Formats: sequence, C-alpha cells, structure tokens
Amino acid sequence: MSDTEALKIAVIGAGGKMGMRVSDNLVKTAHQVWYSENSPAGRDRVTAAGRTLTDSPAAVADADVVILAVPDLALESVSAELVALMKPGGVVLTLDPAAAYAGLLARRDEVVQAVTHPCHPSVFVERHTPEEYADTFGGIAALQDAIAAVESDDPAVKDRVETVVRAIFAPVGDVHWVTVKQLAQLEPTLVETIACMVGSLLKEALDETVKLGVPEPAARAILLGHTQVALANTLKGDNPFSDACLIAMDYGRESILRDDWKKVFRDDELDHVLARMLHLKEIAR
Repeated sequence: MSDTEALKIAVIGAGGKMGMRVSDNLVKTAHQVWYSENSPAGRDRVTAAGRTLTDSPAAVADADVVILAVPDLALESVSAELVALMKPGGVVLTLDPAAAYAGLLARRDEVVQAVTHPCHPSVFVERHTPEEYADTFGGIAALQDAIAAVESDDPAVKDRVETVVRAIFAPVGDVHWVTVKQLAQLEPTLVETIACMVGSLLKEALDETVKLGVPEPAARAILLGHTQVALANTLKGDNPFSDACLIAMDYGRESILRDDWKKVFRDDELDHVLARMLHLKEIAR
C-alpha cells in the first residue's frame, strides 16, 4: 500500500489512554478516522480534543481497519458485538496480544485478526531534542520500533496493517513481524513478567537503601547511572564488568533469583499469567 493512500479507520475506545494516544497521531494523517467511545469521561476527552464521536456500529461499518483500543477485559464482549458488523476484508487490530492469544476475540472468516504493540523508545535510542528526551513512552517525538502479527498471508493486508502501525505509534523505525504466540512471549513474559518486574525491584532496592540513611539524591544518582552501565555492558557489550562486580553479581543472583526462574517461558506458565491478567480460571486450548 502506498504511504499516501488513505485508509478508513475506526478507533473503538478513543477516549481511553491508548485510544487518545493513537487518535492524537491519526489526526496528523490523511486517513479517514471515526472515533467511538462509550464512557462519559472518555467521550468528554474525545470532544475536548476537537474530535467528532461516532457510535461504534456506524464507525466500523465501512472501516478498512478497526482498532480496538479498549481494556483487555472488555475485548471479548466488544469484539463479539463489532466483528459481525465489519465489512468483508476488514482488519480488526488489537493493541495487546493477551486476548488474541487466549482465543477470546470473536472470529469471522471475512475479517482478519491482527495484533500490534509498541516497543517504546529504547534506552539506547539517539535523541537530540528536549521533546525526544521527554518522550519515554513513545508515539510523540522519540523513535521507537513496533511489533505486529497478522493472521493473513496476503501481502496487501500486511502492508495495510503496517501502514496503521506506523501511523499510530509514529515515529516508528522498524516493524518486527512475529506470530501472535511470539508476541505473547514478548508481552507479557519478556517485558512485563521480567523487565517491568526488575524495574519495580530496582525501585524497592532504592527505597531500602534510603531507609539505611543514605541520602535519596545520592542513591538515585548512582542507581540510574549504574542501571545504564549495566544494560550497556550486558545488552550491548560496551565494557566488561570488573572481577569484583562479577562476584557481587553472582551473589545477587544466588540471593534473589530462584533456580527455576526460566519456567516463566514455558507455554503452561504463559497460559497461567494470561489467565490471571484476563481474570479467567484457565485458558482453553
């Protein structure tokens, strides 16, 4: 698909956090966009942003791509209502893989399912302006990659999805194509179960250090600087750790990590965490 070819896009949940983010970017494009939102507070946010509200059935009726920017817990019911109303050949795009991987999304032979998720700007991304430095989430000024999966072998459908992905998460560097299951292995397992948990652990460690009497500014400064060094040394190979640091790292691994921690990458563990996230007893297979 040409970068200049306009698509018809519906944003369902346009007044939520991600709905507002993707809508803020879509208004900068030539695409025809319908914005739908049910909650009163969300509707107020949409209209305050100068966008016109459309009821969901009308919004999806002629859309090439329907973006379901609604909470995971609502995706089953929302997709059940709206997928049946979409035109043949339309794409339903969710912004998180949990519901798609769990098989909760309504299916229809004439409608293609796709999932995408932003990578967020890398800690190593090159930044030049104050806006780029301030954009830690992405979708505003700092360059980020995106992950996408589409259940179609049609190159035109894939191009259509990529066009939307690049628009809603702009500015985007690379779009990495994976399967829905692989996207679920990335999010939540790699980045939420592990990386976000480690970030929370660092905050707890900072709080414990301050409780010892260390001035908070000093503790925060050395933690943030060493976090960058730790990531650069391990993920980029910038510099080797000192022998003493390696000993301390081994002690930390022995004291903090469980020997079987890599079980979180197993399929049954992925099903377990997704069931918890989606408030299900289990994920049916």
